[in-house]
This record gives sequence, C-alpha cells and structure tokens, in this order.
Amino acid sequence: MEGWPPSNHKRVWRVMKAHGLLLARNAGGITSEHVRDMMVEAVERRFGLINRLPSPVEWLSDNGSCYVARETQRFASSLCMLPRTTPLQSPQSNGMAEAFVRTFKRDYARVRPCPDAQTVLQSLPAWFTPDNEVHPHSALEYRSPRQFIRATLTA
Repeated sequence: MEGWPPSNHKRVWRVMKAHGLLLARNAGGITSEHVRDMMVEAVERRFGLINRLPSPVEWLSDNGSCYVARETQRFASSLCMLPRTTPLQSPQSNGMAEAFVRTFKRDYARVRPCPDAQTVLQSLPAWFTPDNEVHPHSALEYRSPRQFIRATLTA
C-alpha cells in the first residue's frame, strides 16, 4: 500500500499465530495417499468413472517423496498413467512454472474478489478456461491448447 512502511513478515506471522489465524497444516505434509486421491479425482473429472485409462497418459510431477513413492508409481501404472518427474535442477522448467504463476496472478487472481481460499478454488476452472480455449501460445503455433489438441487429433 502506497505510503505505508514495508510489512515485517516475521512480526505479521507472530501476530497471526498469537491470534490463531494461521492455516492448520498436515504435520506430515502431502502423503502418497493424497497424491493417489488426486490422481483418481483427475481421471474421473476428465474421463468419467472408469477403472483404467483408454490409452496411456503422462503424469508429470516434481521429485517429492510422495510423488516418487513406490505405491504412487504402482497406482499410476495400474490406471495406465506414465509417471514422469521433472529434472532435479531445471532452471528452464522452474522459470516456465514461475512465469505461469505470475501471469495467472496478474490476469485473474489480482483482479477478481478473493475473500477466502474456498472462493479461489471454486473460481479456478473458470479462470483456466480462457487460457485453455482462447489464449494463443507461441509454442503451439499460436493456437490455444484445446485448438492445438483438436488439430492434432484430426490430423
């Protein structure tokens, strides 16, 4: 805010903690069970209620222990997913991810009312639609991802 001194993040954290305003975290973080649940939800949302994908689909994640766990890898294979991980030190993919997050925040999150996390989560599908359906990407021959996929499937 203009005219205000910069915020002291440590002090803000201490005040929020003292008043019970910090979000509760799972003590163990994200587990492989959480990842498997997310896989099932993603498959069901995209393909409906099926036991196995009709053809192999790549599942890209980072190298976190919950993603590379043996149970997660086996589960992904049982769904006909091909588990893939990003390189350990990949400035290029980190830069692309950071650019996406910056663009997403600039174009959607900062210009829409976001009173709480639930509102943001409910808004995400509508926010992603223009990027997937309309926005041209230079890497996709200046077509949107959906246009590119449709052209690839009909070719």
